[in-house]
Amino acid sequence: MTTTAAAASRAPVFISLLSNEVSRCIVEAIVADNPDAVVAEFPAMVKVDAPGRIVIRRDSVEERLGRRWDVQELHLSLISLSGNIDETDDEFTLQWGRRS
Repeated sequence: MTTTAAAASRAPVFISLLSNEVSRCIVEAIVADNPDAVVAEFPAMVKVDAPGRIVIRRDSVEERLGRRWDVQELHLSLISLSGNIDETDDEFTLQWGRRS
């Protein structure tokens, strides 16, 4: 891996969500699955920053919500994000550069 690729793999990413019940469960799942994630709460939103990558796993969110959750539902609470998106039926990933 080149120095540029290594730096890109740890470049910070973030996601900002509306502050609501579903988002709280999403943020709890993010923190559980991404130990380097840092949460900042504001009156109407919550922002999660992490070095390199944030992965939001469907099963982790479902566990906290207590119901089935489609990854596409994330877009209902999404305010902003930074990073390249890789989205499947089971995960929503933010990172710069290629997925490793």
